[in-house]
Amino acid sequence: MKRMPFERPTEHYDEDIYHIDEQICKLLKERKELSNHNPGYPPLEYIEKWAADYEFYPDFLKSVFAALLTEQYFKPVVKPTGFRKHIPVLKSVEQGEFFYTVTSVRQYDNASVVTFNVDWDVTNESEPSYELKHFELYVGDEYDCSMDTGRSASGHSSFNYIISPPLPDQIQGMEFIFSEFSRPFSNKPTGQKITIRAD
Repeated sequence: MKRMPFERPTEHYDEDIYHIDEQICKLLKERKELSNHNPGYPPLEYIEKWAADYEFYPDFLKSVFAALLTEQYFKPVVKPTGFRKHIPVLKSVEQGEFFYTVTSVRQYDNASVVTFNVDWDVTNESEPSYELKHFELYVGDEYDCSMDTGRSASGHSSFNYIISPPLPDQIQGMEFIFSEFSRPFSNKPTGQKITIRAD
């Protein structure tokens, strides 16, 4: 998803703590490497103990460790440049009461953009089953995929995903796998997967 430009929250910085902040960064790197980039989340009893030992509010430490789980979402996103062509896909899958479609791939010099649509019967929108979820796209280990934009209207949602490096122009046989999550930035998939194969 597109991120708002970051603004420094305050002009103040105590230069006396520069080396401590640098050590924090070094420890975060060690933590990531030691856990093989999968640190998980500390048990709540650990957090309660550390809060008491080091005089922090428990909820503050909970939010710090939650933030450490989201590093991958801050990876720089490629901005597509140099539009080249459209590749039609026009493949759909119906699961439950939802109709999922990949309409096309837009090819750029440095990336591809995939459009993914979700449609449903608008007369039943009040039903709990129509609560829309967040989808993450996977097309292969060699590609980075990130949701760029999304919009929703009555009975229809549309999402654009940026893929880098760009997909080949010949996409026959390629699978677009959309994994459902209850909300953005969640590491808990619902188990629902939508797979659309380009012919």
